Amino acid sequence: MTTISDNLQQVNERLARACALAGRDAQAVTLLAVSKTFGPEAVQQALAAGQHAFGENYIQEGVEKILALRETRPGAAIEWHCIGPIQSNKTRLVAAHFDWVQSVDRVRIAQRLSEQRPTGMAPLQVCLQVNVDGGPTKSGVAPADLTALAEAVAPLPGLRLRGLMCIPEPAAEFEAQRAVFLQARALFDGLNARGFGLDTLSMGMSDDLEAAVAAGSTMVRVGRAVFGSRAAPPEPSTPAAT
Repeated sequence: MTTISDNLQQVNERLARACALAGRDAQAVTLLAVSKTFGPEAVQQALAAGQHAFGENYIQEGVEKILALRETRPGAAIEWHCIGPIQSNKTRLVAAHFDWVQSVDRVRIAQRLSEQRPTGMAPLQVCLQVNVDGGPTKSGVAPADLTALAEAVAPLPGLRLRGLMCIPEPAAEFEAQRAVFLQARALFDGLNARGFGLDTLSMGMSDDLEAAVAAGSTMVRVGRAVFGSRAAPPEPSTPAAT
């Protein structure tokens, strides 16, 4: 039976091979371990194996986990990313507890996060979620509306706009996966050409991280390949994004 440590080693080896094939430095891509539906003990195992960045989709579950790890591992260098859809009534929790939010797709959500980020905390690092291929079940701003959203979010106090995140519809073939990720890369490059200074392109998961790296991803979000198959979500009323 493989352990979380074994799984992390295998995923990091996949990332290293993907970077080598793409002619990129392996240090250019960050692994975000998606720990949704797994308890604090699973995160502790990943921490012990050297993983420090974790993604949570379900906000209440994520906050409970953040508080639990803060108690059991005080001082541990853990970076928490909110990667799921955010309802207006959850923005205060996100602003108070997370380090990153990758799923901003509306100006109003960004405004609430800005207003509710506690004084004295570092700016909330933000990615805009873009529905790059128009998937009907996916959250995200339409590509045509992306620049306007970036212009509205970038100046908000308490936030720092870092980049883009996308969750394309699944594709079986490498080239089909890469083609969609290249669309996101083009949007990313387009915003930088306008002077936004973005440095984070979050795309790629367990089944398509190689194609994402080939297209220029700087952060892959991997859950199943690290933690194994998931249990039922604890907040069935909140849509999932993995």
